[in-house]
Amino acid sequence: MDSSQASTIGTGGSGGNGIVSTQTNDTAKTTPNDDPKQNLTQVINSIQKTLGLLHQLYLTVSSFNSASQLPLLQRLNSLVTELDNMAKLSDKCNIQVPMEVLNLIDDGKNPDEFTRDVLNSCIAKNQVTKGKTDAFKSLRKHLLEELEQTFPDEVETYREIRASSAAESKRLAQSQSILPNGDVKVKTEL
Repeated sequence: MDSSQASTIGTGGSGGNGIVSTQTNDTAKTTPNDDPKQNLTQVINSIQKTLGLLHQLYLTVSSFNSASQLPLLQRLNSLVTELDNMAKLSDKCNIQVPMEVLNLIDDGKNPDEFTRDVLNSCIAKNQVTKGKTDAFKSLRKHLLEELEQTFPDEVETYREIRASSAAESKRLAQSQSILPNGDVKVKTEL
């Protein structure tokens, strides 16, 4: 996906009460490389806390009287504090969202439609590629049969070369080990 098709959305948050978020922020300041999963978890917790605060605020406003003025102000302050915390932590969370997903959400549709469409497109392209691969295998087989009828000695030499090349490739693959990061380490032979 190219950059014209993606939008970067930064969100952040912290879970729990204000004390926990302060500790999380202090830890984040001392750790130069934050864990993206932890940042995402903080965002999710912050969103859930904000939704809870909004629900409490709704209940307070819907049954408002003069005695509920202080709780209303406290809940408003809590909401502002949580939104401020979310804004501060948004710099640490970098999420790429395709523009098509945002357009689907704006249109009131389910963003899972985008995933389904991408998977269907991949399946269709995979089938086309498999068809091309099968066609080339069939062409190779047909050419070898035709060549074997015309040049039997040369085809036998070709098959011997292919067999030795395959054996060498297998030996080389067995002498290498795959490192956890996907790199190949060649073992030295003594």
